[in-house]
Amino acid sequence: MPFWEEKTLEEMSPEEWEALCDGCGRCCLVKLEDEDEGEIYTSDVRCRLLDGESCACTDYPNRQAKVPDCIKLDPQNVRTIGWIPKSCAYRRLAEGRGLAWWHPLVSGDPETVVQVGVSVRGRTINEKDVKPGEWEDHVADWPDWEPPEGF
Repeated sequence: MPFWEEKTLEEMSPEEWEALCDGCGRCCLVKLEDEDEGEIYTSDVRCRLLDGESCACTDYPNRQAKVPDCIKLDPQNVRTIGWIPKSCAYRRLAEGRGLAWWHPLVSGDPETVVQVGVSVRGRTINEKDVKPGEWEDHVADWPDWEPPEGF
């Protein structure tokens, strides 16, 4: 039985935990908060450390030192952070939904994340390229889209 089906998130080794990441890059999109309403919006703007084509962090080991608001996901906070995408493996497992068929650990192919439209590859702009006053122009609804089962 695969480790993600026999272990809880808390029981996973650091290597197993990291393997759950499907590499979509959605968690590395900049979130905007409406100060009046407290509502969180996801943008199509990526963290300056996220490579827009590979969807990999260019300095993963040092990301929290270089980007102070970078949040390291763990078994506790994946259950409480509301902006984690519905498609995220950590969220899906925390909610008891299992991994999606397109997840690389299930499909055996890291490209299925791109093929079903979950990946941010080629769909974002680097935060360094957004001018003050233009952030609201980048609010996007696609980052929370989740492919239906069997899509």
